[in-house]
Amino acid sequence: MESFSSGCIRQGSFVACMTAILRQMDDYHYTHLISTFGKIRSDVVDFLMETFIMFKDLIGKNVYPSDWIIMNMMQNKVFLRAISQYASVLNKKFLDQTNFELQLWNNYFHLAVAFLTQESLQLETFSSDKRAKLFHKYQDMRRQIGFEIRDMWYNLGPHKIKFIPEMVGPILEMTLVPEIELRRATIHIFFDMMQCEFHFTCSFQRFENEIITKLDHEVEGGRGDEQYKVLFQKILLEQCRKHMYLAKTGENFVTLVVRLLERLLDYRTIMHDENKENRMSCTVNVLNFYKEIDREEMYIRYLYKLCDLHRECDNYTEAAYTLLLHAKLLKWSDEQCAAHPTQRDGYQAATQGQLKDQLYQEIINYFDKGKMWEEAIILSKELAEQYENEMFDFEQLSASLRKQAQFYENIVKVIRPKPDYFAVGYYGMGFPSFLRNKMFIYRGKEYERREDLEARLLTQFPNAEMMKTTTPPSEDTKHSSGQYIQGFIVKPILNLPTKFQNKPVSEQIISFYTVNEVHKFQYSRPVRKGEKDPDNEFANMWIERTTYTTAYKLPGILRWFEVKSVSMEEISPLENAMETMQLTNEKISSMVQRHLSDPNLPINPLSMLLNGIVDPAVMGGFANYEKAFFNDKYMQEHPEDLEKIEKLKDLIAWQIPHLAEGVRIHGEKVTEALRPFHDRLEACFKQLREKVEKQYGVRTLPSALDRRGSRPPSIVRSFTMPSSQRPLSVASVTSISSDNSPSRPGSDGFNLEPLLPKKLHTKSQDKLDRDEPEKERKEKKKEKRNSKHQEIFDKELKTTEITMQPAEAVILSETISPLRPQRPKSQVLNQTGVDRRLSVSPGPSSTNSSTSSLGPPPIAPRNKSSLSLHTGSNLELNGMGCSDKGEVPPPLPVKGSTSDYGNLLDHQDLTTPSTPPPPPPHQRHIPPPLPSKTPPPPPPKTTRKQTSIDSGIVQ
Repeated sequence: MESFSSGCIRQGSFVACMTAILRQMDDYHYTHLISTFGKIRSDVVDFLMETFIMFKDLIGKNVYPSDWIIMNMMQNKVFLRAISQYASVLNKKFLDQTNFELQLWNNYFHLAVAFLTQESLQLETFSSDKRAKLFHKYQDMRRQIGFEIRDMWYNLGPHKIKFIPEMVGPILEMTLVPEIELRRATIHIFFDMMQCEFHFTCSFQRFENEIITKLDHEVEGGRGDEQYKVLFQKILLEQCRKHMYLAKTGENFVTLVVRLLERLLDYRTIMHDENKENRMSCTVNVLNFYKEIDREEMYIRYLYKLCDLHRECDNYTEAAYTLLLHAKLLKWSDEQCAAHPTQRDGYQAATQGQLKDQLYQEIINYFDKGKMWEEAIILSKELAEQYENEMFDFEQLSASLRKQAQFYENIVKVIRPKPDYFAVGYYGMGFPSFLRNKMFIYRGKEYERREDLEARLLTQFPNAEMMKTTTPPSEDTKHSSGQYIQGFIVKPILNLPTKFQNKPVSEQIISFYTVNEVHKFQYSRPVRKGEKDPDNEFANMWIERTTYTTAYKLPGILRWFEVKSVSMEEISPLENAMETMQLTNEKISSMVQRHLSDPNLPINPLSMLLNGIVDPAVMGGFANYEKAFFNDKYMQEHPEDLEKIEKLKDLIAWQIPHLAEGVRIHGEKVTEALRPFHDRLEACFKQLREKVEKQYGVRTLPSALDRRGSRPPSIVRSFTMPSSQRPLSVASVTSISSDNSPSRPGSDGFNLEPLLPKKLHTKSQDKLDRDEPEKERKEKKKEKRNSKHQEIFDKELKTTEITMQPAEAVILSETISPLRPQRPKSQVLNQTGVDRRLSVSPGPSSTNSSTSSLGPPPIAPRNKSSLSLHTGSNLELNGMGCSDKGEVPPPLPVKGSTSDYGNLLDHQDLTTPSTPPPPPPHQRHIPPPLPSKTPPPPPPKTTRKQTSIDSGIVQ
């Protein structure tokens, strides 16, 4: 045996010869073999140690091919008998206190477990016929060796403590073998280990830590099943409850291990699933468990598994939050950091401070990619503090501060599409345990709508059925064998940081918190009580408002979190009317403040907002409330609502000064093309004002100068998407309302419309082009055509104006028609409200405040700036003034020989007209004079090909 080498070319023959010899030996021969060593105890120990090592080596290396079933089973049968004979030697010679050999016993246990778990003995992996034949001839040798291991363990007596916790792993591996009788016989060893350690240390902490660590690796490796979980729980709970001192702590331990097993089995089930969202959910379940029991190493291990999944899905925000959990565990110190986190992802760090620095850099990069600049700034400030006052690394400090500056600029200037939030419930016993009969709040992806989410969920669960109602499901549905999914949009409840409260803060800053750092969400459902009264619908229209609270804030380490609590309240019709009026007043005030702070804001959203309120033909306004609540019958039937009615009247009265300010600003910014619209607006408001002030009193706002902000106008710049090499932009955008719904430029659904039909082109247009002054024509030849996106707005501009103007040649400069590019059905915005439409924002004004209804000026971007189209923005083609001579129209741009609309950004030599920009609103005390309506002399005719589509001339 000493000369045996695994590298010998004749090893099979040697093993066959040795097996044949051992097969011929009976009990007498084994006893005689041991007696030949005489009384020299060390020789027996050496012989047994070498034998155990050789057997273990042969079992692990499979001398014969795996399909040599008979040869392998014969070898195992002979080895099993030999191991049993040598085990009796251990009990006779090396068990007492004086002669106990720890290493020899340790080698025996490892050999026995290796024999039991070898691949050739796992009968369940064979076909049923082969399994039956092998069992008939050789029985299940695993059961025989397992019972022997159990007996040998119990024989150890007081020596057991010497094998804890080292033997926990091998015993666990043995109990996980899927043979039910073996499991029933060996799981008891765990309780004996608990009892033994408790006897010596008054706790079984080492045993608990070891079994949790080993269980994670074993289950992830494919061992263990639901049957094992049930047996483990049943056997150990019975044993613990019989013990005087382990009843409570032992039961807690068993519950802990069972919970871990549930999560590990779920994780293993979906580990190779194509659905990464299920893998994320199970990973979070496991890491939360390890955090709960304070197993930091295992917790960090699963944090990085989760981070890898997020990176595969481009969930950069969630990847950042995941890594941040590890970074928060580290200190800014020179303490040695654990080896396990530095062995991955190329981290080169010896101390916790160095590792934390590297993690922060990576997290900031992820937050930047996810457009979560507010979070990136917080970490950048912490890094800058370390660079400045601890590390004195001024070069890194400089780089960090430059990044911070860029993040602040992005917050103000870059449009961020706002995600929708969805409540999703999984009902029925057909779902896996981590989803079954639970509700989650999902944070939608950019531009993802409810239809998209439903399609994605049905792809994951093709047998599921989408529920058609938003009411909670019945118990029958929850306990049915099917799969039912319920999904609907919920509204996040703003949780504004304290530092921003009661302060004039830019809309771009506040808008971030409307959809981020939220954990409460509302869903309102109208409920009618009593009979429907067609003349008084608002009087019995109640609102059932449900509030969902998630376990964690969104966004977080997942794009969804489970709903932990649900509350419901009913809003009376009168309270609903008060809320609606309050929100409307706040909306008007917010819109007014934005226009006061930024003169370049588009007028279109303001136009639609004011028109929807002051024009009674639109929705009836608050006349509905007057009809429903301000009558003697209602007041007599509901005397407890008198105070609320007065509050509602007060809100109605306060709406008038807000509307007055909005109408005033609208009058200052309106163009001649929209003057008739504004005149009607003023007429309607005048009637409304007289009525309200007569019935509810006069309210006065503070001076406009006191309420105007000092913030300079914000110009939102274009944002280049990762898949695009040029900015997805065509027009300059100034600001965005928090209520607006974004569209998706550059997507598959953003179809460019054809140019205006040629039939709109007239001979008078040709004549105008020819009479254009020579000097101005030379200047215009330097300019490029606008992008195709601008053509969309120009086309719809003309189409809208056709219905507003007489059939004479006019040039329009503004429209209030909503402009929205076509999108796929899955991305169609199911939204209402005037503030959720697209409009074109004004570019920099090239003339004074005087405007003309005869035509817009040529488009001339500012130097070194681009015209940009942004997602989620309100775009409005605002009126631009003409030259000081109101009766002379501005020159028209000349179309180039090629239709290259995409290179506008490449030419920075475009100059802005020398005429001064319009004065800010607070300096416009007198409305600009109306231009002369005398038509200009007809210019010389040009060819049809040279006609500018931007002229806006229609017939």
